[in-house]
Amino acid sequence: MAKVEVCSIKKEFHSSRTKEVVLALNGICLEANEGEFAALVGPSGCGKSTLLKIIAGLESKDNGYVLLDGQEIIGPSWKRGMFFQDFALPPWKTVKENIELGPKFRGISKKERGELSNHLIQLVGLKGFENRYPHELSGGMKQRCALARTLANDPEILLLDEPFASVDAQTRELLQEELLKIWGEELPKNKRKLVILVTHSIDEAVFLSDIVFVMTARPGGIKEVYKNPLERPRDMGVKSSKPFLEARDYLWNCIKDEVLKAIKQGFQ
Repeated sequence: MAKVEVCSIKKEFHSSRTKEVVLALNGICLEANEGEFAALVGPSGCGKSTLLKIIAGLESKDNGYVLLDGQEIIGPSWKRGMFFQDFALPPWKTVKENIELGPKFRGISKKERGELSNHLIQLVGLKGFENRYPHELSGGMKQRCALARTLANDPEILLLDEPFASVDAQTRELLQEELLKIWGEELPKNKRKLVILVTHSIDEAVFLSDIVFVMTARPGGIKEVYKNPLERPRDMGVKSSKPFLEARDYLWNCIKDEVLKAIKQGFQ
């Protein structure tokens, strides 16, 4: 049984001002398994982030269902860790306090919260910055803090919405490698969490993922399910390899026509 099963998801958006109805997702179906790193790629406006929020239980749907371990998702839960591209770090809380926020709401004791946050601070490379506030951190540090806060709830799946979109290209590459280490790339699949990543970057999808779901231009559907042939573990050197370049070219050819359609729709 798949860890996450998405079946026939349809989503419409209604404008109260213009009365326009926009079909964002039209019968989306996909499956992702335990321990996989899955990526959603597609042109702007195809519904990638909307789909991720539906899986998280943060967005309603008009038809279909999403199952986690065979149980339907009907609302938000700490079992699904959602990582937003804008960090969403309360500016009045320190790194340590941000990381401990979720466990505090769940009733975890102060001692346990402290031990957990100390472990995660070490894991994401923020030792020495635990008492800093978000405005005192670089973009990469904010990303690490947001990731640690997501991990603090020990979710069953990680949902990442353009996690590196706000940092420079060099930091983005370093964070990609760090994410694979934190995820536990070298561990057996049954020791890793399922990750579903939304990204506009084909290179990022190929470097990180085991499986790539290519979405069509709006209304979003699944055009291609691509099994990534790259072996693990991976480092940045793989990006110059023939298998990587072939995978990137194949996915670009899959998505190119959809990007052109999105341009005509005014999304690119």
